[in-house]
Amino acid sequence: GKFCIDSSLFSCKVMIIYNNAIKTKKGMTKLLRVRKYLKPYIFPIILAIMLLFCQGMSDLYLPNLMSDIVNTGIQRSGIEHAAPEAVSSDGMNMILNFMKEDQRKLVEDSYILIDKNSSNLKKYREKYSYLDDSHSIYVLKDNVDIEKLDDAVSRSELALVFTLQGIMSALDIDTESNFNNMSDDVDMSKLYSFASMPADISEKYIEKANDADPMISEQVGTAMAKQFYKELGVDVAAIQNSYILHIGLLMVLVTIGGVIATILVSFIASKISAGVARTMRSHIFRKVESFSNEEFDKFSTASLITRTTNDITQIQNIINMGLRMICYAPIMGIGGAILAVSTTMSMSWIIIAAIGVLLAVMLVVFVVAMPKFKMMQKLIDRLNLVTRESLSGLLVIRAFGTERQEEERFDKANKDLTDVNLFVNRVMTFLMPVMTLIMNGVSMLVVWVGAHRIEQAEMQVGDMMAFIQYSMMIIMSFLMIAVMFIIIPRASVSATRIADVLECDISIKDPENPVSLKEKVKGEVKFDNVSFRYKGANSDVLRNISFTANPGETTAFIGTTGSGKTTLVNLIPRFYDVTEGKITLDGIDVRDLTQRDLREQIGLVPQKGMLFSGDIASNLRYGRNEATDDEIKKATETAQATEFIESKPDKYASPIAQGGSNVSGGQKQRLAIARALTKKAPIYIFDDSFSALDFKTDAALRKALKKYTGNSTVIIVAQRISTIMYAENIIVLDEGRIVGRGTHNELLKNCKAYRDIAVSQNITQEV
Repeated sequence: GKFCIDSSLFSCKVMIIYNNAIKTKKGMTKLLRVRKYLKPYIFPIILAIMLLFCQGMSDLYLPNLMSDIVNTGIQRSGIEHAAPEAVSSDGMNMILNFMKEDQRKLVEDSYILIDKNSSNLKKYREKYSYLDDSHSIYVLKDNVDIEKLDDAVSRSELALVFTLQGIMSALDIDTESNFNNMSDDVDMSKLYSFASMPADISEKYIEKANDADPMISEQVGTAMAKQFYKELGVDVAAIQNSYILHIGLLMVLVTIGGVIATILVSFIASKISAGVARTMRSHIFRKVESFSNEEFDKFSTASLITRTTNDITQIQNIINMGLRMICYAPIMGIGGAILAVSTTMSMSWIIIAAIGVLLAVMLVVFVVAMPKFKMMQKLIDRLNLVTRESLSGLLVIRAFGTERQEEERFDKANKDLTDVNLFVNRVMTFLMPVMTLIMNGVSMLVVWVGAHRIEQAEMQVGDMMAFIQYSMMIIMSFLMIAVMFIIIPRASVSATRIADVLECDISIKDPENPVSLKEKVKGEVKFDNVSFRYKGANSDVLRNISFTANPGETTAFIGTTGSGKTTLVNLIPRFYDVTEGKITLDGIDVRDLTQRDLREQIGLVPQKGMLFSGDIASNLRYGRNEATDDEIKKATETAQATEFIESKPDKYASPIAQGGSNVSGGQKQRLAIARALTKKAPIYIFDDSFSALDFKTDAALRKALKKYTGNSTVIIVAQRISTIMYAENIIVLDEGRIVGRGTHNELLKNCKAYRDIAVSQNITQEV
């Protein structure tokens, strides 16, 4: 039984891991789908990668230069080679005495003798004060194999040291105090006394020197070269200063190059990410503009705002950081590893151990923080939704005195988002002290291990310092990669949400081969056995609707709330498409027309009058920008809006706030009617657009409207019979069906539903 329980638990865990992997894979797929926005920036991206490579090479080169300053500039007094550029004759004899035959030949072929008979004696006397009539020197030739020569000379000098150590040990003299510091002044005449030492004595020390660590022979060789230079009267301090200044200047130039590359990469990455975000926002806006009401039912307004702003900002950030970190981290990691190993292989285990600890920490952070990243965007949606509802419905909230309730609702949404943010931030802040501990621990371990190696002459101080810097670079590169793997899931969530909008199938599409309207559109609208059902609904909202709205006539719809009046008129401009039957305009199915061509023939006043920020004139010209001032005034006169417009100080230039919040409901409705009339369309649709008007204004508007619309088709949805009682054709709807049609007088006699509405409004007389 226990085995079965354990097996079941294990299976559940496997399924959870599998499902999370599938979700992550889908998220990454969405993230890859938006990569098409990077295609226009392919050349800037390549340039950025090249600059990142330059930046990386600059950063990787600096520790080497620092190591050179310490190892060569300070410890070796700026002397780079064990083979001196010049050496006295006695010094040359001493060097040759502790060499094998092949090494001796190499040295003899690499130097030329300068004495009192040499033609260029004067030239070398200026450089080497030692050179006079009684002293001669050997000068290094041009174009010699300096590496082989350094090895031969340094091993010869190491053989001399081994010989001296052997002699002093035999005489019980402290060799450590005599040879511990080769940089001190040495009495060269005493060393030269060993130049004629018998070969049988020096031979074993020559073999020992040739088998020794190259680093030991190199250190001894440069120390002896310093003594040779001092003997010749060369200013060794000047050599040291010159070397340090040269390498220091090179470090400054390399640093400046790295800084310039960094600035350019940041600039390019910012331009690319901002450009991608701009294009993406534009595409989302255009996509949303093409949405029908069916698509708006899938995405809330608050969610669309979040996707257009916050989600795209996440993509912008990942592109900006990715170009600088994802490409830069491998360069630093791989380059740092190669150079660290080339500096010293024996301490590479320290880096491997540090990376292992770092990856373990990052794995814990990833597992803990990942689910919260997925929650964050949904919580931002929720906060935007609550905020938007509270601001839009402020008057209702005040009217019902529910300010406290709305504050609590906002506080809950705000607190939920804050808690998730705080949790994620606490997890992320845990990284910094751990990283500091790892890096400091690595530095201490490198110093501790390196000190022992330096003591054993297996490593130099500058190499240890360079290794520490390379270790930090490798750890930081892995940290960058790990941080990106934490940020990418959040960006993938945002990419998923953006892709859901961009890849959403549009239910209302233009036909592949649209039909063109005649030059003169009459405006005849015909419903032919039309039925409509909302997506996912179990029953039709409209069933078997057939009627014709003729030009020059007013066709009105009335019925109880929920009878389908607004849904019916929304089918004409194709805000929804019919489920069955067809709607024609001048005999052409509206689905065979482009949406633009169809809607250009319609002047629509929606149920909720929407005004845009600007002024009165800009709102009235919204549907027809070329409308003249006289045409605007005529439309406002018809809509009974002239009086309140003229009473304003700026008249038609008076400002309109967002949504028309600075005008009353009736004024907003009249401006919306005037805007539709300014369009001068062959079809006018008024969807319950007179509800905010008083009876006097309503009657005056209807009278002026009949005269203004002329031969246009007028379709009115109304709740008040007084608004439509003079219409040529009144259609009564009940639960999505036509239950009556005719004039006002005919319906009073023949339609019970219409008569009930008339009685409820105290309108029982005929006209």
